[in-house]
Amino acid sequence: MCLTALERRPRRALPVDLGPAAAAGDPLGAPAGESAWVEPYPDLALGIAGVTGPAARLEQREAVELAFVTALQYLPGNQRAALILREVLGYSAGEVAELLETTPAAVNSALQHARASVARRVPKHSQQATLRRLGDQRLRELVSAYTRALEQGDMETMLGLLAEDVTWAMPPTPTWYQGHAAVRAFLAAGPFRTRWRHVPTYANGQLAIGCYGFDAESGSYRAWVLDVLTVRGDRIAAVTAFVDPGIFDRFDLPVTLSGRPGATGQLLRDFL
Repeated sequence: MCLTALERRPRRALPVDLGPAAAAGDPLGAPAGESAWVEPYPDLALGIAGVTGPAARLEQREAVELAFVTALQYLPGNQRAALILREVLGYSAGEVAELLETTPAAVNSALQHARASVARRVPKHSQQATLRRLGDQRLRELVSAYTRALEQGDMETMLGLLAEDVTWAMPPTPTWYQGHAAVRAFLAAGPFRTRWRHVPTYANGQLAIGCYGFDAESGSYRAWVLDVLTVRGDRIAAVTAFVDPGIFDRFDLPVTLSGRPGATGQLLRDFL
């Protein structure tokens, strides 16, 4: 019944999976339904503290990275089940065969096809491996520079942090941009016209930033967007900006921030 339900359920994806990138200067499209998108997941909800050993904690984080979760959506139900049961939950082929009421040979075949399909859609290096290679100091510099560039409208610093082929997507809007020229035009027309404050966190085993836009009526900064960063090498290769204040509660992030100067700096110090 579960496998049948998976086959019938619409696939969840990210904007970059559903259509071509917008050209520089193209406006944002109308938001699509919430059910169309993969959603961010807080690391706090993974129950990492209850998982024994660093290897197990690493595997659990890798299993919720955005690229992996999105790639799963393209698998048939039996392949998805085999991959999750074997490589995420650690069941043996025999145990998976019993659970799925099939044979170990069928499980291994489904697993082989699933691995090949996922490998075509995920980066060579997981975010966990990339973040470990960068080290704490570089991560601190990256998060600080990213938030400072947004808050100060510093275009050149921001572009210096982004890979040349960077993608910037904003679910539930299907529009997304790729490359420095398109992202520059988007930032100049939108985000750089807003006063921001930020709170860093982790989502899907990746760096994430809670973005708060200034509300003149209350004189405070209100929850607006959660930016999930995908890092490649020492640059940001993708920004997936989930425009949904309602998800902040899942990450134990406040709904508003004080308008006082220096608030973001203290939050960054506390986080890092």
